[in-house]
Amino acid sequence: MNTQTAPSPQFYLTAPAPCPYLPNEMERKVFTHMVGERAPELNDLLTQGGFRRSQNIAYRPACETCRACVSVRILANEFAPTRSMRRVLAANRDVLSTEYPAEPSSEQYNLFRRYLDRRHQKGGMSDMSVLDYAMMVEDTHVHTKIIEYRLRTEGDGINEKAKGPLIATALTDRMSDGLSMVYSFFDPALSERSLGTFMILDHIRRAKERGLPHVYLGYWVKGSRKMGYKTKFLPQEHLMARGWERYAGDDASTETD
Repeated sequence: MNTQTAPSPQFYLTAPAPCPYLPNEMERKVFTHMVGERAPELNDLLTQGGFRRSQNIAYRPACETCRACVSVRILANEFAPTRSMRRVLAANRDVLSTEYPAEPSSEQYNLFRRYLDRRHQKGGMSDMSVLDYAMMVEDTHVHTKIIEYRLRTEGDGINEKAKGPLIATALTDRMSDGLSMVYSFFDPALSERSLGTFMILDHIRRAKERGLPHVYLGYWVKGSRKMGYKTKFLPQEHLMARGWERYAGDDASTETD
């Protein structure tokens, strides 16, 4: 009988670097690798503990003087869209969302590049090549899917792959207690559709249909305008010192369009 236990993950600390969200702050991260057959279980535990996944790395902030980054998860079963969210759903009723294995395509990368060039020209991902994108999608040892959002065309059948233009994409992890939105991007020329909001609403729908209680949105940074949209999706919980706590919603603002 083999009584050996699986080795515990090893954690490492990055060197200080300028914070991408708050001026005059320095960030550090603690991280570990997620590989092998235990990776899905480890991804569940770490995500529930405030980590995020990037390829086969799980990381979370470990800043010395700042605690602004707060993990956010939506309570999917209790969620009801606001009036503005219902307008977003109505504006995108001609969009089909389809889940596929985590495999990259040139069409996805072209959309990804348009998104970065318009929205994140100075971000850390701005110089990603097609190979970098393929690694972002494929380098996973957990239950990861690609969700494509396409405009409905006359030839789209119930059991056929949607044929319309690709306008948004989400890289999503399936966990035991929810869906974790690892990364999403959309056509920046379609700002009137609020596709960022629409993709979150679609993930909430998918979580409800699967009986999963949570949709994980990553970090909310109070004081960062580009993170403000995350607090619109109520009710939600924030990971605080004592664990996950229900958020009152007094800071909800900003659209993900």
